Amino acid sequence: MKRVFITGMGAITSNAIGIEEFATALKNGVNGIDKTTLFDTTGFSTAISGQVKNFNPDLYMDKKEARRHDKYAVFAMSAAKMAADQAKLEEKNYDPDRVGVFVSTGIGGIGFFENEHKTYLEKGPSRVSPFLVPMMICNIASGCIAMRYGLNGPNYCIVSACASSLHAIGESYLKIAHDECDIMVCGGSEAAITPLTTAGFAKMKALSTRNDEPDKASRAFDKDRDGFVMGEGSGILVLESEESAKKRGSTILAEIKGYGASADAYHLTAPHPEGIGAAKAVKRAIALNNFPIENIDYINAHGTSTPLGDIAEMKALKLVFGEEALKKPVINATKSMIGHLLGAAGAVGTIATVIQMRNGFIHPNRNLDNVDPELAGYNFAPTHFIEKQINAALVDAFGFGGQNACLLVTKA
Repeated sequence: MKRVFITGMGAITSNAIGIEEFATALKNGVNGIDKTTLFDTTGFSTAISGQVKNFNPDLYMDKKEARRHDKYAVFAMSAAKMAADQAKLEEKNYDPDRVGVFVSTGIGGIGFFENEHKTYLEKGPSRVSPFLVPMMICNIASGCIAMRYGLNGPNYCIVSACASSLHAIGESYLKIAHDECDIMVCGGSEAAITPLTTAGFAKMKALSTRNDEPDKASRAFDKDRDGFVMGEGSGILVLESEESAKKRGSTILAEIKGYGASADAYHLTAPHPEGIGAAKAVKRAIALNNFPIENIDYINAHGTSTPLGDIAEMKALKLVFGEEALKKPVINATKSMIGHLLGAAGAVGTIATVIQMRNGFIHPNRNLDNVDPELAGYNFAPTHFIEKQINAALVDAFGFGGQNACLLVTKA
């Protein structure tokens, strides 16, 4: 198998636009969660979310192009430009037939779909936009990124709920490792803070209702957590083979050393209570290249802040590491600052991991004021950043349907 490196990254989140700003926000524990203003939340049990702020799509594409895409695709294309610029893909010094795009989403163009459905009901079918289908479908972001850069390699969208973008990165890694591609643009994007999506998650009792304290609502591993907070944004990475990176003179940011995927085959929405399926994904990521488990010193947890999910994830890690070995890696949850980006969560977690790895710090576990007694003994990061060199890290992502993914990333 070929070695695979990360050579470009782009991020759009509720607390930052761009990698440099995201790095600063992570280190300082900047909160991106506030009252929802994208729609009227009257009658909703949840009125908070991690909305992207101060985003100007004109910096990444022309106005006409932006109008023809749902916000999730605009986020994806914008973050892809950041990553492509860093990886210098504009130089076209590669074989386009060996460059692919796997950009995922959990829900896709739901915002435009909801608006057009309203138009249909109020004004009839003749008033529905001809752009409805391309703006709604989940694969359009991948297609548009390929069109923008003339990339003719494999191109599709993996939809696996909140594991979507980590699956996209993992499968991209395998494409390069198995010598099917030289370069992959991969990751995820989501813009699902809409009335219908919010109502659906709220009806499941999955969302936090800490509406009076939005900055304290996302609190992974804390005994007072009451559900996740919806977030939006995008995380896109450029992966390259060692040969391609050397040939093009790419800046190597980190190396991917393993990837694992599995299914719980247990429940529609709940994780397996003992974390058995998730543990299989983690084990497979570590075993792929026989990586020494004792060398892993950091875990970017899925850490959604749900009562069941946090416990199941930690049980999974204990199954993999054992109680004693699990005292070494520091664990944090990026969602404590930006909310849960659903299909984009794994990609943003990977980017957060690389940022911490390259800058020698562990970002805060925001709002982890009182660790859940059931989670006592784990090495959780505190509520402030700590200086630490990370040499090897795991990134977790788990989705409805029992779909699990894990990525192993090492310092380059």
